[in-house]
Amino acid sequence: MQRGRVSSDDADRVAYARDLWPRQQIRTRAGEAAIAPPAVVVWPERTEEVASVVRFAYERGLPIVPFGAGSGVCGGILPTPDAIVLDLKRLRRLRYVDEAMLRARVEAGILGQHLEDELDARGYTLGHFPSSIYCSTLGGWIAGRSAGQCSGRYGKIEDMVLGLDFVDGTGRIHRIHRDGEDAALLPLVIGSEGILGVVTEAELRIAPAARERIFAGFVFPDVSSGLDAIRRIYQSGLRPAVARLYDPFDSFMKRRGSVKSKVRPDRPKPTSPAKALGMKALVAALEHAQALNRLVDLAPDRVLGGATLVLVWECDRELGEVEREEAKRIALDLAAKDLGEEPARHWLAHRHSVSYRQSPIFRAGAFSDTMEVSARWSRLEALYDAVRKALGKHVFVMAHFSHAYPDGGSIYFTFAGAAKDDAEAMEIYDRAWADALAAAVDAGGSLSHHHGVGRSKAPFMRAEQGEAVGWVADLKRTLDPKSLFNRGTLIPEEVLRG
Repeated sequence: MQRGRVSSDDADRVAYARDLWPRQQIRTRAGEAAIAPPAVVVWPERTEEVASVVRFAYERGLPIVPFGAGSGVCGGILPTPDAIVLDLKRLRRLRYVDEAMLRARVEAGILGQHLEDELDARGYTLGHFPSSIYCSTLGGWIAGRSAGQCSGRYGKIEDMVLGLDFVDGTGRIHRIHRDGEDAALLPLVIGSEGILGVVTEAELRIAPAARERIFAGFVFPDVSSGLDAIRRIYQSGLRPAVARLYDPFDSFMKRRGSVKSKVRPDRPKPTSPAKALGMKALVAALEHAQALNRLVDLAPDRVLGGATLVLVWECDRELGEVEREEAKRIALDLAAKDLGEEPARHWLAHRHSVSYRQSPIFRAGAFSDTMEVSARWSRLEALYDAVRKALGKHVFVMAHFSHAYPDGGSIYFTFAGAAKDDAEAMEIYDRAWADALAAAVDAGGSLSHHHGVGRSKAPFMRAEQGEAVGWVADLKRTLDPKSLFNRGTLIPEEVLRG
């Protein structure tokens, strides 16, 4: 590696010691998170350089942690003191676009918005728009089976990946394609969270960039009727790119104007005395999260204003308007009120802001997090009730439903809590997660839809996946025989040791 592309400086090592897992942010606030930064950070620029670094590590038995943009929230990055961190952001080229076949070949370290900008300049889109698009990479999306906000039209990242270049734990380069001899490896590498090796390039399915958007918004008497509407919409063959249903309290907060201006991620906003006082009051209230949840439960849905559904189509205007009218008919049949375009337009204008909301909460001494689970339609509402109840014993919680399909959908819980000190906050945080994950498994849900598993959900993987977790461990032993890659993520340690 050339000079300047390897660093053992303390500042670099500490910067790469974690991702955005809120549990680690609590530890950081307590001064504990960077007690074991990696030994070295490396910035390769080509697949062959990645393979060379991996072979170096393999010969010496050194752990390796692939690093995209560090925006993961499930603890996928937690290197040991002897680890090599592979930062892939210098592998950032759009290598080519095949317009006849509607596919593109792209290096894995490219930031999401940069990829979308390059495709858009050519008249195309990947159609993948996670809220973290400004601070996440293609490789991170593939590692975590990411979903973009327009998944109703374009699918998840696994629906877009046609092939990839992958370096395993011995330094061998695999070039995998859906119609190639190694095709069976493709769905196993996608979503493997860096435990089998590292993805360096991918061939992707692209689409002509949408030139029209059609918007709709409705409010339903309750969550149940709103979910029924989404199910009917997708099962009838309609394909809105976006369908998001906010539970009554989340809807109430959005109508109160919880997001009032454009987010400025480049610098923190000035904090006025009134805002500081308001944040202190919020933290004090969060120390009594159970009581807050009871107050919300006691308020009838009609008082909170019902559950709000926003729909967005990305397609030809004529087709979009036809689909919107049919969706409207379905919604009105279920006692919804038509809100027009404004709720969906407001959502679009602020759709990336969630990625920048954590800092004020943590600075004030509280904590916040999100949890996404999924299930088939027959289990989805019961899953919502079970996980919300489990979280509500420990933290204040609200939720919305997103990423809908003909056979089911996902639920995105947002929760926040506070305590007298960071040690107590950690205890509350851990209990909330443990109870919520157990409730999700008991309700027949999946532990993740698009954030990945990381360390936060790994202890419950065996409860959900059974023997399949052992099969993944066997695959890791084959592709990463010295267990160097990202150990501790996805697979429980006891399974690897077994």
